[in-house]
Amino acid sequence: MSIAEVKERIAKMNLRQRREIQLYLIQLRSETPAWKKETARRNRELAAGKGISLDELKRRLRE
Repeated sequence: MSIAEVKERIAKMNLRQRREIQLYLIQLRSETPAWKKETARRNRELAAGKGISLDELKRRLRE
């Protein structure tokens, strides 16, 4: 099955089915070595006090 065929089938799915596919793809990404390495790096930054405040996060999201 080609990527185009997969996209076509997903486009025909209802919202619940598309969300299930979305969660599955996120899960696959979280199992890669690169994702695990990036998660560990971010956790080290947070533990070292390099996080941002909720107000700063909101400000950045508005930009």
